[in-house]
Amino acid sequence: MTRFADAHNDLLHEVAHRAHEPNPFGRHWLGKMRDGHVALTVCAVACGLEQLPEGGLRVALHQCGAFHRALRENPADLVWARGAGDLAEAEREGRIALVLSMEGVEPFGYSAALLEPFIALGVRMVGLTWNRRNPFADGLQEHDSDGGLSRLGRTLVDALVERHIAIDLAHASPRTVDQVLARAACGHLLVSHAGCRSVYDTSRNLSDAQLTAIAAAGGLIGVMPHPVTLGIGDGGATLDKAVDHLDHARRVVGVDRLAIGADFTRQLVRSGGLHIPPDIIMPEGMAPDAAVEGLEGPHHFPYLADRMQARGWSRAECDAVLHDNLRAFLDGVLDHHEPSCRPSPAGHR
Repeated sequence: MTRFADAHNDLLHEVAHRAHEPNPFGRHWLGKMRDGHVALTVCAVACGLEQLPEGGLRVALHQCGAFHRALRENPADLVWARGAGDLAEAEREGRIALVLSMEGVEPFGYSAALLEPFIALGVRMVGLTWNRRNPFADGLQEHDSDGGLSRLGRTLVDALVERHIAIDLAHASPRTVDQVLARAACGHLLVSHAGCRSVYDTSRNLSDAQLTAIAAAGGLIGVMPHPVTLGIGDGGATLDKAVDHLDHARRVVGVDRLAIGADFTRQLVRSGGLHIPPDIIMPEGMAPDAAVEGLEGPHHFPYLADRMQARGWSRAECDAVLHDNLRAFLDGVLDHHEPSCRPSPAGHR
């Protein structure tokens, strides 16, 4: 049975939005993850345009609180993956490992020093920006400026490398990507969720040159099966289009450099937890709650594995892309951090 590891899920938007409900993670996400054989999920902290700049830190802390509440309310099913051995513990005990990440460092304001409290909260992966420019770096929406890392951003990148925090290049401008690759060659680098620009031409996707450079730096590419990266023309966003991107990425960089970053947003939008920003990069005519047909949430992950195998991917290749590569990458990050040192839930084996 194929297990699944997801490099990017924005579920904290919804779980925080439903803070008034009993156990919102358990009620709205846990069952779907179990049904989809999910073993590992990276949960992103992110702020919407309407919450910035003054509300960024408050929103980020609210989402961190939702993450920790989910762990507290579902101890028999979840493991907080923050240090060495935590992923192995989750696998051994049949629980789902959750890793905390940041999608954009807008909550830091103008202070790279705020990295430390977020590391203490469990953040082990940091994306510098979400499409836009912030005090640290340019996002890919700033395509006319050819901007990259600021002086403050260079300080932050150095701190991320020193503290063994993974650097996520999703949403970063091409120049930001190039500068991080040059500056953080010894760091833990990935793109958590993107597609292939040679398959569908949008700035959210990566060129073959970028794919090659990231892989050459030892980085991982999380292929994103979402209408934003697949497009909605020619029959809509389908599983076959998702596999088209995986096929292309395999030809360019090989199976060992690939993972999945699903970015499931339909449920988030419909719950009211996620508001689509006016400057989002998306195909013209795409509905705010659009999803890939047959891949609307984590419970549908097995359909992706089935489609990959139907298209000629071996079971070993599917296992590598859908779980093993991200697991190995995150083990390499977490091995530099202290283990959680907590007992298993009472009665859990």
